[in-house]
Amino acid sequence: MIAAHVARWVAANPLAPIEVDCATAVMLKILDGKCKMAAAEKIVMAHLYDAVRHLPGISLGEESHALIGRARGQDDEALKNFIYEQRVLAETVIGRPVMKAFKAMIRQRGLLAIDVPVEEDA
Repeated sequence: MIAAHVARWVAANPLAPIEVDCATAVMLKILDGKCKMAAAEKIVMAHLYDAVRHLPGISLGEESHALIGRARGQDDEALKNFIYEQRVLAETVIGRPVMKAFKAMIRQRGLLAIDVPVEEDA
């Protein structure tokens, strides 16, 4: 249900390469434990990342995707700290205004407007 909603949203709202980087940076933030989004929004964002991770970004690519793949489902503090460092670097490269615009766009275009059971894995 959530994956289908996200897939339809991505088809209707194709992401530019910098926005793919933004989705990747949000996934890093979720994994480093610093994301302040509601649990349901984190689930939707994880699905967004999964839907666009194969698309080209500008700054974030295979190295970031491999790190995310390793970190999913792990609760290792050293790994979280490394992800945090990588995420801060990624957000610095992307830029705060671009990240804010991305987050505003996904809200405005209804990506997060779905009821999500919080028990579902992100």
